[in-house]
Amino acid sequence: MVAAFLADLFESHRAHLLSVAYRLTGSVSDAEDAVQESWLRLAGVHQSEIDDLRAWLTTVVSRICLDRLRSAAVRREAYVGQWLPEPVVTRLGGARDADPLEQVVRKQDTRMAAMVVLDTLTPPQRVAFVLHDGLSVPFDEIAELLGVSADAARQLAVRARKAVAGVPEPVPDGEHEAAVRRLLDALAEGDIAAVTAALHPDSRLVGDANGTTSTAVNVIDGADRIARFLLGLTGRYGIGDTDAAVLRYEFALVNGQLGLIVKRNDGRTRVVGFTVTDETIWGTYDHANPAKLSGVRL
Repeated sequence: MVAAFLADLFESHRAHLLSVAYRLTGSVSDAEDAVQESWLRLAGVHQSEIDDLRAWLTTVVSRICLDRLRSAAVRREAYVGQWLPEPVVTRLGGARDADPLEQVVRKQDTRMAAMVVLDTLTPPQRVAFVLHDGLSVPFDEIAELLGVSADAARQLAVRARKAVAGVPEPVPDGEHEAAVRRLLDALAEGDIAAVTAALHPDSRLVGDANGTTSTAVNVIDGADRIARFLLGLTGRYGIGDTDAAVLRYEFALVNGQLGLIVKRNDGRTRVVGFTVTDETIWGTYDHANPAKLSGVRL
């Protein structure tokens, strides 16, 4: 009975822990592994040693994620092309309580643009920012976790905050959807002026494939360059539901807002997410590395 009660308590915190772990690592698989490892550690601790279970689990998960972040930094040194966080892909209009990960991406701080910026931070900066600004964890506790002074932990959060400040605020879902559909309609028409108008002047396109398939190896900046790149793809492969189309897409939620699952005739799948600002597409994220698609939940 005690074990069952403890398991129920842990499950009540699972969505929170997944949210923390996903924001810390940018990886669905690492987040789920970290949460599972925290359960194993909890099972080996006497309950009298824990005053606040949620706080204890948050600290344990954060320590595990810090180790995984440092390992990921090493892996990135040999990565081919750009690195994007793993997307969380869920069904449009589906039941959103069955999977704790679906609850995670309801929060604005897990939108793709925010996750991309978090991936530019050092592991200590990321931990300090997520724990303090996201969860109000005191700096003395963060300092103990990182092995630094409280002042150093505070400075880490300050630097991270400056980096995150440039991320556009998520727009309402209706505005986001309208901008995505406007871009797709313009691409279907093949009208370069309409495609360019659907993109923000400071728009950027980032592809992540690690050499597994074709995508933009370098970041593409600017509405005009992105419009020409996208129209080149649609002209070469065809995108849509026509018999000649090599690429077919369906709508899904990518980190909580409208995106695409794109499938090739040969069975390869990629996920495209978007960030919208000023009613135009500000960010396009082409997730084409199959090793990073464990967060597709359809």
